[in-house]
Amino acid sequence: MLLLDVDGVLNPYAAVSCPAGFGEYAFFPAEEPVRLCEDHGSWLADLGGMFELIWATGWGVNANRLLAPFLGLAQLPVVQFPPAPFRPEDKVPAIAEFAAGRPAVWIDDMLTPQAYAWADRRAEPTLLIAADPAEGLTRSMVDEALSWAATLDAPVRPRRRLTIHRRLRRLRAR
Repeated sequence: MLLLDVDGVLNPYAAVSCPAGFGEYAFFPAEEPVRLCEDHGSWLADLGGMFELIWATGWGVNANRLLAPFLGLAQLPVVQFPPAPFRPEDKVPAIAEFAAGRPAVWIDDMLTPQAYAWADRRAEPTLLIAADPAEGLTRSMVDEALSWAATLDAPVRPRRRLTIHRRLRRLRAR
């Protein structure tokens, strides 16, 4: 599985200005615009070919409602976190429960010492990828996750989602 944060990963909120290749979207009118890159949709489809993608974000179900259509993704499972606002380390117990017994990649901009300690203690293969919140998800992060998954003996995702991603890509191309 691949656990995916939004703010700082898909939304480079810490950039001084909107990065090249990103657009700003007023999903939450009383807040700062959300910065999104359409290229991330194809990158996530690539990851979806190897992993079961999971939202691991304070956005909760709003990630499916607002981001999945923009990125051309099917509805993804969502890790349930404490009500916002919560501290970054408060993600760890929910992630640990959700990922129990399965190999996992976790991409987040606020990986804490508790997250690294959890990863070190796990019996299952685990990769943590730290994102720069001013830059967000990069192709090198995607390639790192894909290369890591290729080293594992067992598949890290069910194959049925790949068909969904391919259909969405064909629909978007029309």
